[in-house]
Formats: sequence, C-alpha cells, structure tokens
Amino acid sequence: MDGEFATDTEPTGRWSLVVPLKPLRLAKSRLAGTAGDALRPRLALAFAQDTVAAALACAAVRDVAVVTDDPTAAAELAALGARIVPDSPGDGLNAALAHGARVVRTHRPRAAVAALNADLPALRPAELARVLAAAEPFPRAFLTDAAEIGTTLLAAAPGTELNPAFGGPSRLRHLSSGAVEIVLAGVDSVRRDVDTGADLRVAAELGLGPYTAPRYAAHGPLPARRPGH
Repeated sequence: MDGEFATDTEPTGRWSLVVPLKPLRLAKSRLAGTAGDALRPRLALAFAQDTVAAALACAAVRDVAVVTDDPTAAAELAALGARIVPDSPGDGLNAALAHGARVVRTHRPRAAVAALNADLPALRPAELARVLAAAEPFPRAFLTDAAEIGTTLLAAAPGTELNPAFGGPSRLRHLSSGAVEIVLAGVDSVRRDVDTGADLRVAAELGLGPYTAPRYAAHGPLPARRPGH
C-alpha cells in the first residue's frame, strides 16, 4: 500500500473514500464499440484520475483509497495523492470495496467511509461535498446513478459496516439492505457514471475533467472548457 492514511488528529475532511478500479485491460468493456480497444483502457484510467483528483479536492474528504491491482493505474493515482490498496480478495467489486473499507478502518477505526465509483469524469468537488453532507445523518446512505438503476456512492457512518451491493440494479439492493437513498438536486456530476459512449457524451456536456477531456477529443466534440474551471 502506497503512502499513509490520515490520522484522526489531522485537520482535514471527515470522509475516507474507497474507489475500486479493475485492471485497465478489462475496464469499461462497453466502451470498446465507441472508443476502440486502444483508447478504452486509457479512457478508463482518465476517468479514475478525474474522479480521484476531484474527490481529493473536496473539502469533506480526508483521504482516498483506491483498490486496484493494476500497476499503471496504481502509479498514476498514487501520484495524485491516493492511497493504493491491493485487491487481495480478488473476488469482484463488492469484495474489493469491503476490503478497502476494512483497510481504512485499520488505520482509523472510527472513520466515516464512502464507496465511490471510479468512472465519474465530470465529478465536481462541491457537488460531492453536498452528497456527503446529505449522507451524514444516516448510518448508511447511497446516491443512485443518472439512470436511477445503479449506485455511484454508498456511505457508512463511523461504527457502521459499508455492506456494498454494487453492480446492475444496485439501487434496489441498497434500499432493501436498509440504506437511505439520498434525493438531492444539482449533483449531476456525482450521478453521471460512464459505461457507454452515450454516457460519455452526456458527461462531456456536464464538463469533463482535465484527464478525460483530451482523450475524449480523439473521437468526439468537447465543450470549449469545463464549467466552473
């Protein structure tokens, strides 16, 4: 694991985020038809870079742990300030998230932990802060994706297990597990994960981050600049 997690005495944000990232050669397979197999892994890495950079810029965030076994992604995301946690379970998305949360709480047992998708290339720090603030009153809370089927963020208060159920129709699984759904307007960048070319075009309309924007320019028009930047 690269670096050290923040301690409880450091005057930083409340939340520790756990971001899962599969090996880049396997990531974002549904983008292959849009971007091709050469660009697809580079886009997957750029999505993760923009997600992690925005998360680390969020005032509510103390630190970010990226669970990955991809050496290229690990090096690039560690350079941004993320802590790299090897995916030792090697048993899929939810096992990786649960493992990341346990590692965070090994260092800070009373950490407030949130799982965040790695494919939010338009993520804005202020919108993420609003979502995390809305999650604070509840033991577990989640934000559904733009399609209102999946989940982009799942938060667990100190002393509460994360119990992630990501993948496919995870909104219903998180609801049935007792997590509270966060209903909040104006946080589109936190809800806009990217699986397809259509998703990427919508994210571009929101305003892509600095890592994704130049790579997306290889196959589509971009806004002149990211709003607010």
